[in-house]
Amino acid sequence: MAAEGFTTVESHFGPKETLDRLEAEVKSKGMTVFARIDHSAGAAAVGLTLLPTAVLIFGNARGGTPLMQSSQLIGFDLPLKVLVWQDTSGKTWLSYVDPGELAKRYGLPLDTASTVNTLKGVLQAVTSRAAGAL
Repeated sequence: MAAEGFTTVESHFGPKETLDRLEAEVKSKGMTVFARIDHSAGAAAVGLTLLPTAVLIFGNARGGTPLMQSSQLIGFDLPLKVLVWQDTSGKTWLSYVDPGELAKRYGLPLDTASTVNTLKGVLQAVTSRAAGAL
């Protein structure tokens, strides 16, 4: 299930543990968790089924604000989001939009490259650690 512009990491843990580990990693980096959205629970609430699928929304104003100063529209995709999901074979994955793709999408100037690269590094670190890859 590949989608252009996304980075996907396989987890060595189940969906709930992966999401819990991701939240702990995000908090350990000093970022704020704004929401944890359980799409599977939402589906169940209306009588539908969905494999485990949840989104963690998090960020830090020091990282996002400089990007929004360059293009306020990027606020549509900020704060950061990571989707934790399970496929039909039972594997758990973490997926997120690559910050470089966001920079292209919103036409961010070159002087934001350092911030974009920092966000990319943070996402790689927290998802790898949550997945048990580090």
